[in-house]
Amino acid sequence: MSRAPAPVNPVSMAAVAARAGVSVATVSRVLNRQEGVTSKTQARVNRAVDELGYRVNHLATSLRTAKSWLLLIMVPDLTNPFYIEIVRGIDRVARQHGYFVLLCDTGADPGRERSAFELLRTHRADGAICLDPDSIQQGLSQEINALPWVACCEFDPAMPVPYVGIDNQAAAAEAVRYLLSRGHRQIALIGADPAYLYARQREAGVRQALAEAGLTLTEEWNIRVTRFSFVAGAEAAQQLLRCQQRPSAIFAVADALAIGLMQGLQEAGLRIPDDIAIMGFDDITLAAHLNPPLTTMAQPMDDLGAEAARLLLQRLSAPDTPPTGSLLPHRLVVRGSA
Repeated sequence: MSRAPAPVNPVSMAAVAARAGVSVATVSRVLNRQEGVTSKTQARVNRAVDELGYRVNHLATSLRTAKSWLLLIMVPDLTNPFYIEIVRGIDRVARQHGYFVLLCDTGADPGRERSAFELLRTHRADGAICLDPDSIQQGLSQEINALPWVACCEFDPAMPVPYVGIDNQAAAAEAVRYLLSRGHRQIALIGADPAYLYARQREAGVRQALAEAGLTLTEEWNIRVTRFSFVAGAEAAQQLLRCQQRPSAIFAVADALAIGLMQGLQEAGLRIPDDIAIMGFDDITLAAHLNPPLTTMAQPMDDLGAEAARLLLQRLSAPDTPPTGSLLPHRLVVRGSA
């Protein structure tokens, strides 16, 4: 009779301590988000955790603390590559601290989000990170503000909830100023549903930069889509092609839209950027591999996710700490499309 394979011994906390050159107690403090450890030491411990593949003993810890060791990530559209990059950042930090993540594709539906938050109320999950529209968050605020969650990308600073995002208005204004610096005066906007905070802020940034140059946004060139996909971008291209006058440059509020837009215009025989310039927003992985590569305003997507996870872990370890907000820097990436 064949013998069952011997179980693989998990990496011990002592091994992590030895690799990081610290005590076991210090490793425990870092993993449990306790004070009294310098940022340099925290970095060494987290690096050792990653290198050795250390995992918390969830069963033993759960019996002591009644934790589920599960974090929810509420995403309005999992087909959007932008959100996947954020999820990676969340998952990386969550795993460093012994948590698993559960993705909830809410479809930006308040009912689905309410169901997800029910997992927090019933202690089947320890905390949540919400990327749904700020309008949904506000609508549910009386029900959910006492629960342990963090807003990522979409947030209302007036709500008593930690948040992380970027300055969308400043980033969009910078994008349009770049197009203006390239000599473009006829600039179109492919925007998004104003239910999203970022859509409203980016349109405001576009109008701000145009106003600074003595221009206004032509309403015929102000196209709002209801979904963020390559197909929606291609449909927006067809709408622009039907306009009596064609813009010389187009700013799309998401790379997925810009990529579909480029495809639609190229299929119509237009050369980019010779006939029309295209600029996106996000800097998803595909943006650098197009023909021509996409000029875009980069968001630190992985960092946004990682910071959201850190804020949530801080809230779980110190629930009475006043909520804080964080805005991360954006960055202009110049490539061949504009």
